[in-house]
Amino acid sequence: MDKISESELQELVQQIVNRTLGDTNAVSTGMNAGKTPEGSPQDLPGASIPPGTTRRIALGADHGGYTLKESLKPFLQKQGYQLDDCGTHSAESVDYPDFAYAVAKKVSDGEAWRGIIIDGAGIGSCMVANKVPGVRAAMCYNNATAVNSREHNKANVLTLGAGMIDTDLAHQIVMTWLNTNFGGGRHARRVDKIDRLDKNR
Repeated sequence: MDKISESELQELVQQIVNRTLGDTNAVSTGMNAGKTPEGSPQDLPGASIPPGTTRRIALGADHGGYTLKESLKPFLQKQGYQLDDCGTHSAESVDYPDFAYAVAKKVSDGEAWRGIIIDGAGIGSCMVANKVPGVRAAMCYNNATAVNSREHNKANVLTLGAGMIDTDLAHQIVMTWLNTNFGGGRHARRVDKIDRLDKNR
């Protein structure tokens, strides 16, 4: 099932945190076993953000994703994240490329640590974001794709389809994505090949 309960989500996040911190007593789900996590403990997002450390997220949506974007803002702020709201700021019809590009550019320029973009299906915004050098955008529709996009592909931009998932599932996907570290190892070689394609543009 795509949906998991709040307690199951918290357990999943705790397992990821424990593995990242090197807790050998943590229960492994097999997702990251034997893999080198990205960064050090102070790099962990969400509830694991130490005092004085900030993780800024660029957040954007078109009219189809506006309502979900607005629900994510207080949710993420409660987790300790700082947000850059790149719009849109109403449900009036707009063009998704404008807002997808604004988010992706902030990530590319280093002004944001991660980006989240929401439109009706999540597909168009993902295409736009991946045109921006240094951006590895992934459209995720369940927790498994969120884990894979981070652990294997080191995605730094997440796109969501507000017409495809409900608010609860969107919140679960976002937290799973933010709390999953890059696996490194063989995946690092493959991500390097993705990044080198930017030089051929």
